[in-house]
Amino acid sequence: MIPAMPATASTPRQASVSALRFGRVAVTGALAALIVFAGVWGSWGTAQHVMLTKGRERGTVRVTQCAGGVCGGPFTPASAGARPRARVEIAQSVAVRAGATYDVVLKPDSGTAVRSGPAGILYAWVPLGGALLLAAVVVAGGMRLVRPAWVLGLSGAGLLTAAFVALQ
Repeated sequence: MIPAMPATASTPRQASVSALRFGRVAVTGALAALIVFAGVWGSWGTAQHVMLTKGRERGTVRVTQCAGGVCGGPFTPASAGARPRARVEIAQSVAVRAGATYDVVLKPDSGTAVRSGPAGILYAWVPLGGALLLAAVVVAGGMRLVRPAWVLGLSGAGLLTAAFVALQ
């Protein structure tokens, strides 16, 4: 007769499986958090100028020419303390066209402008939208958390869609 195995015989295997599962969730959770943090970091460089406009020069720029990824034109002030300028530069993107006028905020101590208003805010946060989409894939695949992944993915897609619609 073969003696029965004690109930604790599979415990070392269960412990190693649990440790691996915990390690996978911890690593992918840290990776997802890093991706979202990088999205916020990438967005904040522009978003701070658009969202925190107190004390900054605000106005409009009429784009007269675009070359080499940069567009430029005269700046007309709209806030107290702002001064007119013959030329300021704004990054050329699909949302900036020659001949159009845009509401802008000037970066401090420079002639560089960033779009302001709802379109500028949404455009500034586009890197975060992409990061949310990427983090959703990591959360769904590595952590096996489907519902939070859907929330992250739909949030990112919503942000990117809103930015696209606002910039048109």
